[in-house]
Amino acid sequence: MADLPANSFSHEFKVPESAIDALGHANNVEYVRWVQDVAGAHWLAICPAAARDKYIWVVREHRIRYQQPAFADELLRAATWVGETSGATSQRFTRIMRLSDNVVLCEAETTWVLLDPKNGRPVRVTAEMVSWLTKRAK
Repeated sequence: MADLPANSFSHEFKVPESAIDALGHANNVEYVRWVQDVAGAHWLAICPAAARDKYIWVVREHRIRYQQPAFADELLRAATWVGETSGATSQRFTRIMRLSDNVVLCEAETTWVLLDPKNGRPVRVTAEMVSWLTKRAK
């Protein structure tokens, strides 16, 4: 993972049998799920508990490049990091790799929008939030 930014966040998981499609490999929809899962895990890891109920992130756009297939029971690592933020939007990058050989299976760029969950309106990403999003992940 040497080519990942220092502030990236990652987690590992096993490809479940339920992710496999008629072609014998993980369905593309599963990659979208994994991209969203690692983003959510990152937010929960950095957002103070007292602030978690005040905000919700929703996807505006996904751009995904599928490079190699994933198969049942393979161990994968999803790594994510935040790029630019502007107003209520945040750019996030994700890379999904196979652990056994570090081959990149998928790369994604997602635009997220921060909302107030009570009224569904966009909320500006503050400088404090940017510091949470860009600090070195543990």
